[in-house]
Amino acid sequence: MSSASTPEPDPSGAIIYVGQDSAGHWLVQLSSKEMEGRFVSFAAAMSYAQSEREMYHAAVEIASLPLQPLVSFLPVAANERARPRAV
Repeated sequence: MSSASTPEPDPSGAIIYVGQDSAGHWLVQLSSKEMEGRFVSFAAAMSYAQSEREMYHAAVEIASLPLQPLVSFLPVAANERARPRAV
């Protein structure tokens, strides 16, 4: 008989949070702030969080407070330009 196991979250405490920001956008963020995703619905955000769980060895939690976006939702200003290449 095989014993298939479900990977357990990393004991270091990595958490993938699923929640909304104060404007109501659905976000998924890694507790270390190394990853963020934006989604059109709770279901889409939760699906993504669950799929990333193994890669980050993290637990998935629903955020109890509004999340702070890591990347602004504001439009790019007219005087802002992309860099020609990564630095």
